[in-house]
Amino acid sequence: MSLVRERRQTRQISIGKVKIGSDAPISVQSMTNTRTQDVKATVSQILALEKAGCEIIRVAVPDMEAALAIEKIKQQIAIPIIADIHFDFRLALASAKAGADALRINPGNIGEEKKIKAVVDCAKDHGISIRIGVNAGSLEKEIEQRLGITPEAMVESALRNIKILEDLNFHAIKVSLKASDVSRTVKAYRLLATKTNVPFHVGVTEAGGLYAGITKSAIGIGMLLAEGLGDTIRVSLTRDPVEEIRTGFEILRALGIRRRGPELISCPTCGRCKIDLFKIAEEAEKALLERSSKIKVAIMGCVVNGPGEAKEADIGIAGGDGMGILFKKGKVIRKVDQDKLVDQLLGEIDNMTENSEDLNDKKE
Repeated sequence: MSLVRERRQTRQISIGKVKIGSDAPISVQSMTNTRTQDVKATVSQILALEKAGCEIIRVAVPDMEAALAIEKIKQQIAIPIIADIHFDFRLALASAKAGADALRINPGNIGEEKKIKAVVDCAKDHGISIRIGVNAGSLEKEIEQRLGITPEAMVESALRNIKILEDLNFHAIKVSLKASDVSRTVKAYRLLATKTNVPFHVGVTEAGGLYAGITKSAIGIGMLLAEGLGDTIRVSLTRDPVEEIRTGFEILRALGIRRRGPELISCPTCGRCKIDLFKIAEEAEKALLERSSKIKVAIMGCVVNGPGEAKEADIGIAGGDGMGILFKKGKVIRKVDQDKLVDQLLGEIDNMTENSEDLNDKKE
């Protein structure tokens, strides 16, 4: 029995070459934390995110210098770029003209409808999409005063702004309904799903540092995806954004929705462990991020249970006393010195990838 319900069917939009909604794969995106005006630093971070699997990137556009920087940034990256706009609609216009593949506007702070119309007309002219970004913390004052900071208020805001865009004959829309707590976020998406076929960008905003952020995101995003809700996701962490991409793909992997790169399993260690498994697991995990083959890799603490407990893994290592063993499908291949375990594991993985098309990265 599948853990995930049938996916909600939506209209489909495009962000650059990435399709969003309907039967398109659920995409994983992030946002840079560099100053967008610093083109070199922003490009460097985006390239690292691309390497980690990021499929769409969003950049903050706080001023005109940042908007104009998008043109230079786009020339050096491969993935679509979204311009994140608050308050000043003129920055949206400049970003579109600079080559942004999509715009993100917050209806609570973009201003009058005529300003939104100007943004819509510009988006039409450039053939780009718009995300309506509804945040619990920045709702329209009238809605907040009447309904409070509630899922119902978030949904009303989204529907009001969807209508504004659709009345202007603009339909290349996706919407997000983010709060800093899981409950309001999930309730808002569930409610909006009954009222529109606009694709959803899903996430829990201001989720926190590594542990709190991963926990909130895994529960919130995971619950929605399991219910068939969500077309593109962003995990929000107060960390290096590469960690957001890793977490996003792990959520999709855990639900059986998408796989990217090797899957790493490892034991929590116990008193039998006589090698530095934490360090070995961390080194292996970091190295595996750069590999695309879809295999299962095991890092186990001891030879007593390692190969047996991880026999479903394609390849793995298990620790001994200052050494370890390399095994495939539960069968021991050879003994290896502790300081060579990771290198030999990675070498075997690369050989397996080169010699078997079945282990190469496949189309989602």
